[in-house]
Amino acid sequence: MTMQDRIASHPLAYPVASRLMHWAVAVLVLAVWPLGAVISVVKDDAKTGFYFFHESLGFLILWLMLARMALRLLYPPPPHPPMPVWQARIANLVHGLLYVVLIVQPIVGFLATNAFGFPLDWFGLGTVWSPVGKSDDLAPILMQVHEILAWSILALFVLHMGGVLHHHILRRDATLHRMI
Repeated sequence: MTMQDRIASHPLAYPVASRLMHWAVAVLVLAVWPLGAVISVVKDDAKTGFYFFHESLGFLILWLMLARMALRLLYPPPPHPPMPVWQARIANLVHGLLYVVLIVQPIVGFLATNAFGFPLDWFGLGTVWSPVGKSDDLAPILMQVHEILAWSILALFVLHMGGVLHHHILRRDATLHRMI
């Protein structure tokens, strides 16, 4: 048994389903964030494709995050490895805020899209019903919130990666391996 196998099967490791969901969401966020960031500079004839994938993948993130929430309730995360209380509190805060923004962000984006008059056609499978119709007053407000949340996700991602690197490189503990 390799060191990696021992760490992954250790009681401090996250359940396999939680790890898979974590990495699926991470990959999707790393695709959706830049797609959304470049839409404004893409040529008009290509924008529709960028919007299609940004919105469809963003909506997928919502459902994966809701599934992650359910998994987290069914299988609480393992305890942190030994660390100062302040670090554990920051880790919990960053994780909690990531969950909140990764659920709220796709909802706000979905509502903004509808308020601009473009219902979500999720991966071409059909139009998703929305409680918000076209609204010239609401659309820019929702879009502003969507943009603020996008920058919040980026900031939380940087904090999260800073924690990962701190534990993996400086402390040389098994924190990263709990999620691999």
